Amino acid sequence: MNKKPDALILCDRTIRNMHEDFILSAPTVDDQMKLQDICNHAHVTYRNTSQDREGVIDSTTFYRAKTEYQSEFDRFLKTKPTGSLTSRTIQIMEKGRKILEKHLDSFIPDGLCPNKCGLLRRRVMDCVSCKYEIYICPSLSDQLDCGVYPVPAEEGGQAVLDCFLPWHRLLMGKPEYYYSWAPGEPGNKKRIEKDFKDLVVTHDSSIILNQLHLDEQGTYRCSLQDQNGTVFYRANFLVTVAALPLQTPQTFVTLPSLDHRDYSTENLFVAVIAMVTALSLAASVGLTVVLGVMMNRQRTVKRLEEE
Repeated sequence: MNKKPDALILCDRTIRNMHEDFILSAPTVDDQMKLQDICNHAHVTYRNTSQDREGVIDSTTFYRAKTEYQSEFDRFLKTKPTGSLTSRTIQIMEKGRKILEKHLDSFIPDGLCPNKCGLLRRRVMDCVSCKYEIYICPSLSDQLDCGVYPVPAEEGGQAVLDCFLPWHRLLMGKPEYYYSWAPGEPGNKKRIEKDFKDLVVTHDSSIILNQLHLDEQGTYRCSLQDQNGTVFYRANFLVTVAALPLQTPQTFVTLPSLDHRDYSTENLFVAVIAMVTALSLAASVGLTVVLGVMMNRQRTVKRLEEE
């Protein structure tokens, strides 16, 4: 058979095997040849559909398209036949083309090159050769600078600088974020490259400036680039540090010290309390004894009267 596994959905071996098994299931050789011709024509329409839309696709969109088509084809095989085999085959192949068209129309306009600024190099699949390749997405404005962001802060406080954009995840390799700094009041003059001092190189998109001083304000630059020095993205942060207001010295109230007479009075007061407490305890004991004697007498009198 003349197989042409060179159109997007057919890049998946499972789909190719599914088509081949379906063709071989036809009752006669003549029917098999007719089904093969229909499939070959469908492959051409799949290829044309993809080439009309940049001819590339990412792995996520490819997975969605081929799993949806596989599900539709399984349903087609399990459905009780109505009409001729050739007409039913044409319908399912056209269904595959529409599925492919739907997913490409969703991916190409916004998903292929989501960078509104900067340079994106990403890995995609060629819809005809089924091989992965590098696709270059220059920004719409063809600029690497992606904005200037004011960052107000206070003396002694902190500032968070983060230049991450979602399309950074699509970049090939492991690019790093290079942070640099041009000191001085930001915005008062245009900065050139030699004004910037290197700060840090990190895989994280953000850095935190803690315990800020007034002389740490300035223009901070984030540059995303690979090991070869290729710049994909830049952003500037205008960090201003406001001085804290002057604080009025606090006045502390001092309590007067106690003289000897105060201590004597305190000792006398303690002695009086001790004496009163002792007398109270003695009175309580005496009262308890008296009550005990009275109760014993009453019990004795009562016992004699009963006798």
